[in-house]
Parts: sequence; structure tokens; C-alpha cells
Amino acid sequence: MSKTALITGITGQDGSYLSELLLSKGYKVHGIVRRVALEDETHRLWRIRKILKDITLHSGSLESYATIFNIILKIKPDEIYHLGSQSYVGYSFEDEFSTFSININGTHYMLSALKEFLGKNVRFYFAASSEMFGRSVDDDGYQRETTKMSPTSPYGCSKVFGFNIVQHYRYAYDLFAVNGILFNHESPRRGSNFVTNKVVKAAVRIKKGLQKKLALGNLGSSRDWGHSKDYVRAMHMIINHSEPDDFVCATGITRSVGDMCDYVFNKLDLDYKKYVVQDERFMRAEELQYLRGDATKLRKTFNWKPEYTFEMLMDEMIEHWEKIYK
Repeated sequence: MSKTALITGITGQDGSYLSELLLSKGYKVHGIVRRVALEDETHRLWRIRKILKDITLHSGSLESYATIFNIILKIKPDEIYHLGSQSYVGYSFEDEFSTFSININGTHYMLSALKEFLGKNVRFYFAASSEMFGRSVDDDGYQRETTKMSPTSPYGCSKVFGFNIVQHYRYAYDLFAVNGILFNHESPRRGSNFVTNKVVKAAVRIKKGLQKKLALGNLGSSRDWGHSKDYVRAMHMIINHSEPDDFVCATGITRSVGDMCDYVFNKLDLDYKKYVVQDERFMRAEELQYLRGDATKLRKTFNWKPEYTFEMLMDEMIEHWEKIYK
């Protein structure tokens, strides 16, 4: 008998790849989307347009407990993947109130509805984030499940709440609720406001004479970048573990934004230093300087390992934008 999965954030990068993965495994896939997305299929549903006939979408808001409760009651899912959030870190500084409302209340509403109706019969996955670690790094230069959480953004703070309330519901109500602490993961489906796609898109445009400069924030910020496809595989492994637990998912390799610019522009036979300028507008009130994840627990438990290297990821994104501007 096929399983039924409910995904919040199904129209996003991770939601789209996860949907494809679950469909390939015979799942019935449902997703919660804002009504405006249903009314603007071309723009807002572009990542899932090829599988629209294979999935079921439900209009709803993460800020409405009644809506969430009724959708869960109707679907009776076996697995819930809570990926939906205000996920752009930079914007969380501009509007921390909506970030907290969506990210904190939305997660609380999902868990509360789960507890009230389905309880132990459903498995719940929460998309935690490496942003929770913030300024905290272990002595060996890594961040792992036991690393102290010291977030440096409203977004990171909201994810710490989600992480903690998932654990609370796990222990207080015996729910199968798990956290996936995913480090930065990208793909051609990443929003253009995120730095990876911003860099790749601009580099291709500059190469084709459509743009002259690229303005960025802190070029020294270092991140652990992987591919979304690898990370949604980890999500499915984590939620189907024999017992509820929390796992870091990361490549263990860190590069700076400047390093990424160097690689991408070089692939296009360009010198990024001639085109990239630092702009104060893109500097954060408090910078998160360094992220590097230790996924030893995930690797040992599930034999997980990334199929994509950083170079493969960047090459795929370059190819994507070259096709668009061809």
C-alpha cells in the first residue's frame, strides 16, 4: 500500500525535488500552497509544473491553524515534511515580524494539529538549518548535532525555536518528530535572491553583455554548499529511521563567497575581480562568517554521501542560466 506524504513549501527548491523523489518511490504526494500560487501557476509553480498532474495541492497558509488542521484531517498523511518558511535570511532582518509569524507559528501549528489528531501514526520532519549555529563553532572547525546554537539572524532564531519545539513534542507527546539540520544546499531551482544563483545568473549575463557589474555583500563569508537533490534524499532517510532523531546534513567542505565567484567567473573565462563590487546594502546587521558541517552521524547511520561535488553543482547552475539566456 502506497504511503501518503504532505509537504509544506512544496513549490520551493527542496519541495520540488522531494516531491519527485517521493513520487519515484510510489508515494501519493500532497502539498500546501498559498492561494495566490494557484492563481499564478506559471510564475509560482514553475518548479513543479512537470509533476502537477501527479500531485495534489491544497490552498492554505502556515499562519492559519484551522487551515492546517483541516488539511491534515482530510489527507491523513503517513509522513509530513515541514519545509515551508520565510527562508531568505537577508529579508528576516528587514521584516523579523513576518519571519517569526510564519516560521515559529507555522511550525507550532503543524505539530499541534498532528498531536491533536494523528499523533504517533504520523512521522514529522522539520527543516532545521545550519543558521541555528551562527557564531558557534567547535574547536575542530566543524558544527555538528552537539554544537551550541548561537544564531546571528532572526531567521536563525526562528529555526532554533522550531528545532526545540520538535524535540519537545517528541518527548512530551511521544511523536515521531525529527530535525534535519541541513547546511546550505543549492540547485538551478534556487531563488535568484540567494547568493549562489545571484552569482551564477549575473556571471552569465555579464559574459553575454547583458550586465556590467555584480554587487554583493561580504565576500569573505564561508559556507558549506551541497546540492538539494542529495539533501532531500537525506530527509527521506531521516524521517524513515527506526527511531526519531536529529541529523546534520553537510558536505564538510567550506568555501567563501569569493571562492565561489572565482570558480563561476573562471568557468566563463572571466576575472570576477573586474566585475564584482562590495555593496553595504547587502551587508547583514550581524554577519554569519563561517559554516562547516560534520555529517558523520548521517553518513554512518544511513550510508549517506553526496553524489554532487561543489564543482558539479556550480556547473549545473551555469548550464541552466546559459540555456535561459541563449
